[in-house]
Amino acid sequence: MTDVLVKGVAMGIGGTLLMDIWAVVLWKVFHQARPNWRPVGRWFGHLARGRVFHEDIGKAEAFRHENALGWGGHYAVGILYGVLLALLAGPDWLAAPTFLPAWILGIVTVGAGWFLLQPGLGIGIAAARLPNANKVRALNLVAHTVFALGLYATALLMR
Repeated sequence: MTDVLVKGVAMGIGGTLLMDIWAVVLWKVFHQARPNWRPVGRWFGHLARGRVFHEDIGKAEAFRHENALGWGGHYAVGILYGVLLALLAGPDWLAAPTFLPAWILGIVTVGAGWFLLQPGLGIGIAAARLPNANKVRALNLVAHTVFALGLYATALLMR
């Protein structure tokens, strides 16, 4: 069981790291804005106090070290998803990983962003309050597919 958990943690880190590398590629090559983890850090700070949803996270009370909290939360969630995949897929999958289970998990996890984080930040369900909501949704799906590739690649490296 410990081996499965350790591999899950490694996969979560690998998947999240690849997702962050993808964000740098989008920024450098396609001039997309870099992810801003400060509002997510503020959200995590309020979440710890029991508040999930905000009209505008930018108007909510600030916390010290929001950016670090956002980055830490980003990786903690990625690790949680990696452990979840390892537990659901099991030791047989870890011994011979295939992409499909990782991709299914990656796409399913978009739902947490669309139905929890984004409304929590005040941008609506699936970024509905943003003028470029469809672009954000498409980028979310691609980023979580890249995350799944990172989960899978890390599992391949560890088999």
